[in-house]
Amino acid sequence: MEKEDVKIVNKGQEDEMEISGYRLSRWKLALVGVGVVCTGGFLLLLLYWMPEWCVKGTCTRTSVREAEMVLLRSTDEFKRWFRAKVRIMLAPGKGPFASLDSQTNTAVANGHSPRSSDTPPEEFEKKYAEYQPVQIRHFTLHSTRYYWNDTIQNFVVFKGLEDEKVTCSSIHDDHSTGLTKDQQEYRRLFFGVNDIAVKVPSVFKLLIKEVLNPFYIFQLFSVILWSADEYYYYAAAIVFMSVISIATSLYTIKKQYVMLHDMVATHSIVRVSVCRDNNEIEEAMSTELVPGDILVIPTNGTIMPCDAVLVSGTCIVNESMLTGESVPVTKTNLPNPGKGPKGAEGDAVYSTEEHKRHTLFCGTNVIQTRFYSGELVKAVVVKTGFSTAKGQLVRSILYPKPTDFKLYRDAYLFLLCLVAVAGIGFIYSIVLSIMNEVPAKTIIIESLDIITITVPPALPAAMTAGIVYAQRRLKRIGIFCISPQRINICGQLNLICFDKTGTLTEDGLDLWGIQRVENGSFLLSEENAYKEALVKSQFVACMATCHSLTKIEGELSGDPLDLKMFEATGWILEEATEEETTLHNRIMPTVVRPPKQLLPEPMLSTEQDMELYELPSSYEIGIVRQFPFSSGLQRMSVVARLLGEKRMDAYLKGAPEVVASLCKKETVPENFSDVLEEYTKQGFRVIALAHRRLESKLTWHKVQNINRDAIEVNMEFLGMIVMQNKLKAETPSVLEDLRRASIRTVMVTGDNMLTAISVARDCGMILPQDRVIIADALPPKDGHAAQINWHYADNPTKHASTLSPRFEDIQIQLDEDGPGDEHSAMEHYHFAMSGKSFAVITEHFQDLVQKLVLRGTVFARMAPDQKTQLVEALQSVDYFVGMCGDGANDCGALKRAHSGISLSELEASVASPFTSRTPNISCVPSLMREGRAALITSFCVFKFMALYSIIQYISVTLLYSILSNLGDFQFLFIDIAIILLIVFTMSLNPAWKELVAQRPPSGLISGPLLFSVLTQILICLSFQTLAFIWVKKQPWYEVWTPSSDACNLSSTAHFSLDHNETEHDDHNIKNYENTTVFFVSAFQYLIVAIVFSKGKPFRQPSYKNWPFVLSAIILYAFLLFILFYRVDGIDWFLEIVCVPYQWRITILLIIAVNAAVCILMETFILDIILWKLVFSRDKQGSYGVTSASQTPQKGIDLTGSKFLPWLCCRKRRAPKARYMHLAQELLVDPDWPPKPKTTTEAKMPSSPENGSYQIISTS
Repeated sequence: MEKEDVKIVNKGQEDEMEISGYRLSRWKLALVGVGVVCTGGFLLLLLYWMPEWCVKGTCTRTSVREAEMVLLRSTDEFKRWFRAKVRIMLAPGKGPFASLDSQTNTAVANGHSPRSSDTPPEEFEKKYAEYQPVQIRHFTLHSTRYYWNDTIQNFVVFKGLEDEKVTCSSIHDDHSTGLTKDQQEYRRLFFGVNDIAVKVPSVFKLLIKEVLNPFYIFQLFSVILWSADEYYYYAAAIVFMSVISIATSLYTIKKQYVMLHDMVATHSIVRVSVCRDNNEIEEAMSTELVPGDILVIPTNGTIMPCDAVLVSGTCIVNESMLTGESVPVTKTNLPNPGKGPKGAEGDAVYSTEEHKRHTLFCGTNVIQTRFYSGELVKAVVVKTGFSTAKGQLVRSILYPKPTDFKLYRDAYLFLLCLVAVAGIGFIYSIVLSIMNEVPAKTIIIESLDIITITVPPALPAAMTAGIVYAQRRLKRIGIFCISPQRINICGQLNLICFDKTGTLTEDGLDLWGIQRVENGSFLLSEENAYKEALVKSQFVACMATCHSLTKIEGELSGDPLDLKMFEATGWILEEATEEETTLHNRIMPTVVRPPKQLLPEPMLSTEQDMELYELPSSYEIGIVRQFPFSSGLQRMSVVARLLGEKRMDAYLKGAPEVVASLCKKETVPENFSDVLEEYTKQGFRVIALAHRRLESKLTWHKVQNINRDAIEVNMEFLGMIVMQNKLKAETPSVLEDLRRASIRTVMVTGDNMLTAISVARDCGMILPQDRVIIADALPPKDGHAAQINWHYADNPTKHASTLSPRFEDIQIQLDEDGPGDEHSAMEHYHFAMSGKSFAVITEHFQDLVQKLVLRGTVFARMAPDQKTQLVEALQSVDYFVGMCGDGANDCGALKRAHSGISLSELEASVASPFTSRTPNISCVPSLMREGRAALITSFCVFKFMALYSIIQYISVTLLYSILSNLGDFQFLFIDIAIILLIVFTMSLNPAWKELVAQRPPSGLISGPLLFSVLTQILICLSFQTLAFIWVKKQPWYEVWTPSSDACNLSSTAHFSLDHNETEHDDHNIKNYENTTVFFVSAFQYLIVAIVFSKGKPFRQPSYKNWPFVLSAIILYAFLLFILFYRVDGIDWFLEIVCVPYQWRITILLIIAVNAAVCILMETFILDIILWKLVFSRDKQGSYGVTSASQTPQKGIDLTGSKFLPWLCCRKRRAPKARYMHLAQELLVDPDWPPKPKTTTEAKMPSSPENGSYQIISTS
């Protein structure tokens, strides 16, 4: 029954959760109440920390439909629990788009109601009093409201118009008339107020939440215990530290809330103009908006208060808040397919993602609008509040996913181990105390004290110190971080994906030349288009009109490629004012014209085919309609009209392959592919142009509503623009650094495949001698299964610049003739594929995906969602993936990668966890070095804190055996003067100056780290025990009393008697064992701090960290001073007793030998021997497929070849990371990599076999 009642909400989304229903149970509540009283409130705390226990402990299971309380669990790897109370709302209808007027059966969604909109809001309920109110069950979680849906018998979220699956034509026909006031208020019942409310909690609320943290509850327990044991000073110091820690934490959290609140609140509540159903324009507050409202966008622009789709007019929008890309974007009105030639056939369901070029997103800045005389720029509200793009973003900041990093999981395991050790000490102290007939109160206090010792109070603060320091260092070099926990993860990255344009190459493109086409064949290439002869050609007209440029404050602004292309024509762009548009019959808001000096004298020309029209006076082209560039379609087009002409022209530009496929075959030159290949192989960016004369029946109104598919067909191929995309100066050297550090690099671009391969070779991502295998996948067609054709890209070092179709076959044949060469040729290979091939492979060849991403280096023509899929595919084989892009169309991949870094001028782009102001990829190695330094710092600090706990635990356990303990001020001196000072200064080591091939381990539970910690524990245990036993063997030793005189100093005896008689009686602190153990342990803390504070190869050496060195020297000097020179005040304060000078020399010798053994074990045994045997094979970059220069097998053979070969062989069989395992399998696969000119076919779905889903057949 329980399983049947579990339902899934947000299915298939990132926040998918299982939901089960509960009803409050009185007897369970009573039982819990008794438990709370009996445990002194501790049970209440436990229920607060564990929502599932709270619900299950106080409620009984029921169906989700009848639930009073729901329990939700995330279905991701974190399995987090949430609880929410179900509330009931009375409403006139079941959903926001329900029909209210039963008599006329008018649909609310269509925006018609007999009632006038000027009725006061308080009469709203009276209006619907005749309706039988519907009870609607709902609950709120993470600023999202879930409503019960009777149809699907589950809770759903009402997001907006998209819930109704409205088509583009229905937005124009049914939703463009506006809503009445009543309908608006009714919808607001469900969608709520249009406000992204970030409530800043009161200090009291934050304080309660912070204080109820398990760590602080443990601190409170410890303080009460220490106070009961009369450790007042130490307890007071810990309280003081905790208060500072809580205050700092509260200040930081409050500041973050206030910053987020201010960021969200800025312009989020504005006055807006709304169209009502009677065509009246009404002023309202943006908080009143609901999906379906018609918003009038003001001429001078605004900050969008909601997500809305344009239904008339054009807007220039700055979307940097969302994408990090500061280039203004042109948004055009949503086409109305119903009015187009195809009619309803071309109609598509509206989606904010697919139609983002027509959607204005919340929080983005509308700079200015383009409108037509007498018409308003209108947009239909599609989403409000937290459902908007900005709302989702704020939600992700308010309720972030926990960072799943091995370090943190291992840290909890380590703490559990310490608690287990504490448990042993707990039992030991109880047994010992009972045997010595110690009073019950003392037994309880001292045994519980052991537990407080083993869990260090300063651990959380110590662990975050390294990250905070790293964040500061990153900020200094212009890298900003909105997710500090990810800095540690950067230390683990072993693969980086780079976008090409603007990331590896310069943002701007230079025009290299043009290649025009006439009568279906290419003309000779020309350097530029700024010629009198070409001024009236369709080619130049296309260059001048087919773009999304706009003038902002008199300056041309827009996409850099468009800018370069337009500037190359020398034309002038003018945006007509409202008055001027009347000259063009209200149809041309933007006009382009050539400069006067380029226009020939008004006389008839003989070259009619190169001319558009002869006009005696002016020559201007007006841009009537824009279909913006879409990375999914890889093209953009415009409809333009020459001044004085009735018929319009369509101009198209885009990826050459796409443009050619939309053109009439006879207009595309036969050698198109060869010419294109010549350019792309040399690394040029090629844009193709096309033109079509439109039918005279296409009027301006029809063009405004036509679908782009109706325009972008039967075009005439005009030719190609060849752009040079230069590499950024820093790119090759940075990629070389990454290659040397065995970091794999991958190019993910929207550009042409061969251009991308050429750039990859130029920048060193693919080495000159390496092979590139192109996987060309074709989807199933005409009953044939999907297939992949494998062919090898030409090796530029082995062929001439002229293209020979047969050369590739000859070269490959030569390679295959020599069996000795085949292996070396195959050793260094890379896969390259296009977005289309990637889509086919992911759908039909799932078995091949992981094999291909293992060696895939170039992924071209990739759509934004495919970039995200690629990142996921790489993560599926256990790569730690970094993504570096410009933030515009890489948002999904930047967020999905373990570490995304956006090259943006903004201080904090929400597109990715890291934002670099440095506009090149040099920030990537810097971030990785800082990540490695922060990670190693975390390990050092954790190891040190673990050792500190264990050393203190050993000291206390040894002293318990003689019914003694460390003194109040001894604890204080160790914890404050030594531990805090050392912990916060040892984290200051900066990152090492270069990236090295080896990577730090990802978790604490790894061979070298455990070996390091355990050996140091054993060494410290041995030397403390040695000193503890040895002191008892000394001839002068006796059980210390206030009258003891081991130093023959009567004054000391008298001094001790005055001050410590009661203390001796109560706690037996002052004795020779305590003094010996105190000195040895105090030095041990400093020894392990120095031993664990490692420098090279991930951090700068410790001697360069002057605060740490200074702290260590001062502490060493002070301890040596009080060891050899007695100061009565200090001795009294620290409760140490006088011992003979000879014994002090012995203590020094014990400490010196202890230090030597610790250093020898850590630096020689661990770093030199075990590092090479275990650590270098423990998920290192050199082990897997990291670069072209090193194969997996080489990586395995190189490491550990001199030590324990048998162990290495065993390790080689079972590598930890999946990509290593796969690399090993492929090394012995005779069919991999695929041979040239072969085809891989997918098996048909009916195939009964469950093994591999493809067959290899030589074509």
